[in-house]
This record gives sequence, structure tokens and C-alpha cells, in this order.
Amino acid sequence: MTEPAKILWVDDEANILKSIRRLFMDMDTVEIIPCASGEEGLEVIRQHPDVQVVVSDYRMPGMNGVDFLRQVNEMHPETIRIVLSGYADTGSVVGAINEGRIYKFIAKPWNDDELRVTISKAIELYRLQQENTRLNAQLQKSNKELQSLNANLEKLVAARTEELLFKNQVLTASQNILDALPVAVLGMSMEGMCVLANRTAADMFPGVGAGPIGMEIGDVMSDEICAVFQQVVAHGKISRKVATDAGMVQLLGVRMKYETGQEGVIFVFLDNS
Repeated sequence: MTEPAKILWVDDEANILKSIRRLFMDMDTVEIIPCASGEEGLEVIRQHPDVQVVVSDYRMPGMNGVDFLRQVNEMHPETIRIVLSGYADTGSVVGAINEGRIYKFIAKPWNDDELRVTISKAIELYRLQQENTRLNAQLQKSNKELQSLNANLEKLVAARTEELLFKNQVLTASQNILDALPVAVLGMSMEGMCVLANRTAADMFPGVGAGPIGMEIGDVMSDEICAVFQQVVAHGKISRKVATDAGMVQLLGVRMKYETGQEGVIFVFLDNS
């Protein structure tokens, strides 16, 4: 259940404070806190910072209503402030309204029904402002969290990009090393698809240069070499002399299998000359 809204009512006339308490007696959503002076009202504000609406008479001994409401605004700007005046010449009151950032001016004598409606609207305005403040704070928090996530994402993307660049450099260096070897090197999947060929292999097998990647071994090599491939798959390792377009070479074949699940066959062709 929502707590009753606290209304601080300041007037130096005791009979008016009594009538106000009677007027709002049947409204359980409102709690009237009566005060006889601005000084007393400021003390109440200090003790009850959760006051939502402050209503003050303009003409009071000592501190007038506008001066009082100005100080209330400085202490708790979130309160809704209303000033009352029983004088026909209200020009000075209206001119001073902005000083206390006053929500509304009500002339005496007032209409009871209109006064109750005004107070209800003031309470509603206070709660709307509080909800707006809460939502703005929540939005700012969410924005900060989003900025933090974006910053972290950018770091992750940068780190991932750096990692990929490094891996690409490693792959390039690996291929350069293979191309620099004086022996032909071919790599095949367990199903017989060529997945790697260095430059020497391209020279040994015309059409193997850019061509072997993705090609079946039977489309690239002789039946004799294909038979060696099957023997390597079956036995794991073999060394044998085979015929190529470049002449007889020593073929070393080995089956590789890593814990990661990567499998394949590596051929190394050694020139017998």
C-alpha cells in the first residue's frame, strides 16, 4: 500500500490550519503537517525530508511565504510548492512566484473542492517527477553498462583480430618454409583429397601447383602412388621408390593423427639423383 503523501501546511492563523485538517481528514492518502511560521516549517522540512508538497500563506509575521518557499526549494528542490494569499493585490505575489519556483498560486478564500483537486494534482506531479528521476537514473546506469560492454567488445574484437593476424602470419610463414624446402611435400585428407602442396611438388607434378587443393589424389597422381596412399592409410608409414614424370624418387608416406581429431597423410618425395 502506498504511504500517505506528507503535506506541510504553513499559516500563522490557527483556525485556517484547523479547517485544512478537517478538509483533508477523510483522505487517507494525505497526511497534513501544520506549522504556524516559516521558521517552524523549515525545521519540519529538516526533520521530514520526505515531505512531498509544501503549502504556505504569503502574508505571515517575520518570514513571508515566498521567502520560506525559496529556502524550501534550496533545501529540497523536488518538493511541489504552493503559495496562498488573501490579498486582492496579488501582483507582488505573482511576481515573486519564480523566486521560489512555485508550482501554483491559490487565492483566499478558496473553493474546498478545487483545493483538494489542486493538492491531489500536486502529489501526482511529485510522484511523476520522482518516477522520471528514477527512470533517468536507471537509463544512465544502463547506458554506462552498455558503454562498458561495447568497450569490452571492442577489446575482444581487437584481441581476436590480433590473434587472427598472428595466425595468418604463422600460416604464411609455414607455407613459405614449405615452399623453400628442396623436397616435394603433399598433404592429403584420409579420404584422399589434396589439402597442401609446396612449390617443389608443383614442379614435380604439373598441374599440382594451385590445382591440387580440393582435388582427389587419383586426379593428380599415378595409380602406383594412389596404391601407396592406401597402404599408408592402412599401416601408418611407408617408404618406397616410385616413378614420376621427373624420374624415380623415394616416397616417404606417414599417417598423422592428433588428439584434436585432425587426421591425414603426408607424402615427401626425395630426389634419388
